[in-house]
Amino acid sequence: MNLVQIDEVAQSIIKQAGERIKASLHTQMTITEKSSPSDLVTNIDMETEQFFVSQVNQHFPTHRLLGEEGFGDTITDWDGYVWIVDPIDGTTNFINQQRNFCITVGIYKEGIGELGYIYQVMTGEMISATKGQGAFQNGKQLPKLATTQFEDSLIGVNASWVAPNRHIDHTKVAELVKRVRGTRSYGSAALEISYVVTGRLDAYFSMRLSAWDVAGGMVIAEEVGAICGTLGGGPFDLLKNQPFIIANPALFDEIITYYLTPQTT
Repeated sequence: MNLVQIDEVAQSIIKQAGERIKASLHTQMTITEKSSPSDLVTNIDMETEQFFVSQVNQHFPTHRLLGEEGFGDTITDWDGYVWIVDPIDGTTNFINQQRNFCITVGIYKEGIGELGYIYQVMTGEMISATKGQGAFQNGKQLPKLATTQFEDSLIGVNASWVAPNRHIDHTKVAELVKRVRGTRSYGSAALEISYVVTGRLDAYFSMRLSAWDVAGGMVIAEEVGAICGTLGGGPFDLLKNQPFIIANPALFDEIITYYLTPQTT
């Protein structure tokens, strides 16, 4: 299959998965803690990932799948096609609010992102991109990001990073918060990435994200001119859990150089 055909099948699988999630809201949910009381997984997360595994195996038997819940393949290299899937990004929002959560998928070939998707299940908003062919919001092409100024910008940041922590100089983050027009925290990395690529946020950063949180969004970001990386400015390694930032190109360098200073003690 060519990329157009893969894209058609991928969007169909994602939308089917979304319908299954919406139907599950009327059923009993099983909730389990993973690493902490705020790191949750439900039976719906797991069933949704299993659905992706079965669909990818059916349509693309030579493709591999890396998923957050561990039902796919063990990925140590990027040979061939690899689907990187978060079946529900924003599980706590899914549990508590039944909104503000996404399905996000990145399809990579030989380590290069070729297709990316962020699907907001409850609103039906599909942000998608094909490498070199632009990004789209429900089929309408997204423009390149317009230049913005710090004083006019809206930043996605969890409030905990303004408090003292071992990762970055919280006083610098506090200065950033004071300088910009405002901050927001939505509880879903994929949702906040989708807001950056559509211009509803101007930057978003987090201290520890994984491949499934960002792989789809990184493909989309490239098509609208957003810059992604680590807080040190280097590329994000999809085989590691790392700090992550996505920003309007007018803000990226200054944010990482001045405001996200790593702790030295």
